[in-house]
Amino acid sequence: MPAAEETGSAIAGRLAEIRARVARACEAASRPTTEVTLVAVSKTRPPSEIIAAWQSGAQDFGENRPEEAAPKIAAVAETAEAVGLTPPRWHMIGHVQSRKAGLVVGPYTLIHSLDSLRLAKRLNRLAAEKDALLNVLIEVNVGGEESKHGYPPPDHDGIPPSQLLHDLEAIQALDYLRVEGLMTIAPMADGAGEPSRSFRKLRLLRDELRREYPG
Repeated sequence: MPAAEETGSAIAGRLAEIRARVARACEAASRPTTEVTLVAVSKTRPPSEIIAAWQSGAQDFGENRPEEAAPKIAAVAETAEAVGLTPPRWHMIGHVQSRKAGLVVGPYTLIHSLDSLRLAKRLNRLAAEKDALLNVLIEVNVGGEESKHGYPPPDHDGIPPSQLLHDLEAIQALDYLRVEGLMTIAPMADGAGEPSRSFRKLRLLRDELRREYPG
């Protein structure tokens, strides 16, 4: 069997396994699987593997370096056009430097890492130039780790930090950005419950912000 086919078969098998795990987790949480979007992190992977995953049913891919991602996005789009199919959706999952903001406006369905009003204003200006609506997630550093980007964590009751409240009001007023929700990266920890606690804090913060900003 050719190596390319072996690679595609292995990717399809891993994708099926992950989907089964997602389904089991959703069942345990009494939550429909339609509420969960599986994003295949394709950073450092070649176009051939991304295409194999896409042909196996993956529809969303995450990249964290715009320069590295650009030729891959183009290659996958070329393949999709050749076979008459809709190309996959791309997610920017890494920190966006202000000087590279122009590279993420257009190719990406969702920016996962909006972490400042300054960046929001730059993205809004660039999106306006292309007349494109840009969907974003607000990044929150729930663990308060110095090595990570994002707004400061909420207190134990989910009360939003003042900087986030101030910036979010201004971000909401920008015409070409649409805030879709919050994002965090849970700290690495020995305790198995640590990631769950981090996401619980993020959910409490989301609930508080919904009260401040309905819809």
